[in-house]
Amino acid sequence: MIQNFDSSGLIDLVAKDYRVIVFDRPGFGHSDRPRNVVWTPDAQAELIKLALAQLGVSNATVLGHSWGASVAVAMALKYPSLVRGLILASGYYYPTLRPDVVALAAPSLPLVGDILSHTLSPLLSRAIWPLMMAKIFGPRSVPKKFEAFPKEMALRPSQIRASAAESALMIPDAFILRNQYADLKMPVVIIAGEQDKLIDIHTQSARLHSDVTQSKFHRLAANGHMIQQTATDQVMSAIREVAGQSTELAAAE
Repeated sequence: MIQNFDSSGLIDLVAKDYRVIVFDRPGFGHSDRPRNVVWTPDAQAELIKLALAQLGVSNATVLGHSWGASVAVAMALKYPSLVRGLILASGYYYPTLRPDVVALAAPSLPLVGDILSHTLSPLLSRAIWPLMMAKIFGPRSVPKKFEAFPKEMALRPSQIRASAAESALMIPDAFILRNQYADLKMPVVIIAGEQDKLIDIHTQSARLHSDVTQSKFHRLAANGHMIQQTATDQVMSAIREVAGQSTELAAAE
């Protein structure tokens, strides 16, 4: 959701040099998530492409964090003329055995999921919120600026269900995309915290770097999953790096 990036200060930082457009993905923040669509990375990429077209944007440098990194990759694979560069932060790219992900998907189940997301799941989420934050921010502490993040919005039944649906899609989508990464030909910078407790960067970001030959990979020491919050300046540097490479390529053409 937009507030994740807004509370980090990254939007204001990037906006000093570039036009910035930030989206709530389907079901997050103030967006809807119609149930007649399976919101795969490919489907979300198509939605964002249409939104950019309405805004008159024909090419863009795209940043995706965590599950959003899969959407950014899907955009680049599906619309290579639109995506002139990629910054992929703390992403999950290859299928692995993740029992925790299967458990988190329960609120997305038909009927049972609706009951859970309006009863047990919000209460449980509030109870374990401090543990969740310790895991995603670790080894860093939660920064004071994150107090601006609207916790209650994130714990609404509709957003809990959206998060659960994306947990259910995480491994299958990685399986579908795993052999396509070499098709990415635009500038790509991969960035991840070395001590990410949510996603193993060695089997994910490092492997992606080996599959995308022109990519650059920045490991951030003493950082975890939430690098936009805890390493905002380094993420900004990655954006500048990709934007600079894209400008050079455009000039060469």
